[in-house]
Amino acid sequence: MAQNKPDPAGLKLRLVAAQRLKNVLAGDNFSPLTTAELADGRDRALANRLITTALRRQGQLNFIIHTLLDKGMPGKSGTFEAVLRLSLAQLVFLPDLGAHSALFLAVEATKRDPKARHLSGLMNAVLRNAQANSAKFGMLSDDLLIPDTFGDTWLDAYGEEAISAFSTALLAGAPLDLTLKTSDAELIDALGAEKLIADSVRIDQRDRPVEALPGFAEGQWWVQDAASAIPARLLGATKGGRVLDLCAAPGGKTAQLIKAGYQVTALDSDATRMERLKQNLARLDYTAETVVADAGNYAPSAPYDGVLLDAPCSATGTFRRHPEVIWHRSVGDVAGRVRLQRALLANAFRCLDASGVLVYCVCSLEPAEGENQVEWALDALPGLELWPVTPAELPGLETAVTGRGLVRTHPGMAPGGRDGGMDGFFVARFRRR
Repeated sequence: MAQNKPDPAGLKLRLVAAQRLKNVLAGDNFSPLTTAELADGRDRALANRLITTALRRQGQLNFIIHTLLDKGMPGKSGTFEAVLRLSLAQLVFLPDLGAHSALFLAVEATKRDPKARHLSGLMNAVLRNAQANSAKFGMLSDDLLIPDTFGDTWLDAYGEEAISAFSTALLAGAPLDLTLKTSDAELIDALGAEKLIADSVRIDQRDRPVEALPGFAEGQWWVQDAASAIPARLLGATKGGRVLDLCAAPGGKTAQLIKAGYQVTALDSDATRMERLKQNLARLDYTAETVVADAGNYAPSAPYDGVLLDAPCSATGTFRRHPEVIWHRSVGDVAGRVRLQRALLANAFRCLDASGVLVYCVCSLEPAEGENQVEWALDALPGLELWPVTPAELPGLETAVTGRGLVRTHPGMAPGGRDGGMDGFFVARFRRR
């Protein structure tokens, strides 16, 4: 009896990577492959490297594919496009992995997909053409990395030098930033981290999952980008006062507010995400009142001394970790977020006590979701006034404070003078008169 031949080495990881990339191209958010999906650590690392390279280089790959496929991408072709993008990423941008495996495994992966196997010859021809032109394609301009949807707006808002830094940050990805529960020099050393600003530290490289890092099980820190940690530090509400954290999950800002000594109510509309928040707080040995409700119509029994609104947004400022986001979002998406943010701002204002403080923030690079919302709030919410942030409140990141006392970070900035960039964030602080 004939026995089935074993799969060629490297094929399984290619198939798993192609399926993940296919899902992301269809609109899913990217998340790294886990041990449950690929048990071998080296295979998993390689698969994730291929996927993230294909996502970070998406604009350049779009150009290459347009050049090589005269008739465009075949329709209803299963994983064909995902396999093609992974293989082009390897051929052009990861030459250290070798060309042979890219060609051979791409054809094999295509043959394994019933919806794509009839295109295996096309896959081979396109990739051989790409191989012959790999040097030329490897010199493509970084201008292709940022889609036109946002490129012009960002150029006007941040300038040419910043846009160049955005491209660099997109390709480099994001290091791991943590917020410490307490300052601990020995813990920082054990983590292999460096101090950034305030209680944020950065790990540039690690060889283990987050859960295996020193201090995780003991609840000594939580994962939080340096930019995301700014808004809660700026609240400045009455010491020990009652504070409402709207759209709170997964709880990083909630933890900061508890650490600062406030009596915190954490609210989120998603029950599943709220459970994650509870688990995160339990690991940190923190407690807060939790409420599952719509932030747009929540009516507390008594107003709060402070409200922190981290509003749903386009999330374009997170592209170092989620490079797909700048290709998934449209102008219409941003407009829809703007309308939602205004509804949430209005209700956050209603939840605020006299002389209370409101901090509004978004992880977006879009002025429409940031600076423009300040003008709307001051005009539409009588009794609300801007409480400007001063550069002295952000030591190590003074340049993020605008002349008007708003906070605008972007991936080209260096918190505490450290390399690695930071998320794009906007923060505005208000007071109720």
